[in-house]
Amino acid sequence: MTTAMVSLERPYEKVIFDMDGTLVDSRAAVERVWRTWALGRGLSPEEIIGISHGRRTQEIIQLFAPEGTDADREAIAFETQEANDTGDIRAVPGALELLRWIPDQDWAVVTSAGRELALRRLAAAGLPLPRLLVSAEDVAKGKPHPQGYLMAVDRMGAHAGDCLVFEDAHAGILAAQAAGCDVVAITGARAHDFEVSCPAAADFHGISFSLKAKAQTRRWQGRGP
Repeated sequence: MTTAMVSLERPYEKVIFDMDGTLVDSRAAVERVWRTWALGRGLSPEEIIGISHGRRTQEIIQLFAPEGTDADREAIAFETQEANDTGDIRAVPGALELLRWIPDQDWAVVTSAGRELALRRLAAAGLPLPRLLVSAEDVAKGKPHPQGYLMAVDRMGAHAGDCLVFEDAHAGILAAQAAGCDVVAITGARAHDFEVSCPAAADFHGISFSLKAKAQTRRWQGRGP
């Protein structure tokens, strides 16, 4: 259940973010492109959109496309369309302030989007680019498999139990939990409402947590550092 304020008492060493629906509100763009793709193939847009959020494009295409479709090639064309559709991309409230507050080496992004699409959307939203980005091309298995989060934890030289993950989609929450990370759901920009098994806030203004950085512990206090 979404609450007015989520306050986490234990300190964390690293913070990992999903992108779409978490750092970036891209609902309109995502649904526009899926709707066009589905209607062009005589498929149900609502059925596809209902399960597409938080999952890799090629995996959704494999589920729905006609037999014999080259899912990887189709996904590249699909994400090219998405990358060119950035007119209404927006940062989730509080995302920019929080990313500026966390030292660059202490945060990462794990996304089901391709690398080029992720970079385009982050830039369109006016957000800084991460030093570590784990994208669709980097993993053999997408969310809800934990591979992406485990890869980020390993590359950051951290333990999963010391990492805080922010997610919006059911598949992403399951992936982060399976990796052993603590998870907070960001609900204000996600496409579909669902029950979550973790704390939830509408945006980053509703979060309070501590970060162990540069030999000291600092606290993000929701509406400002």
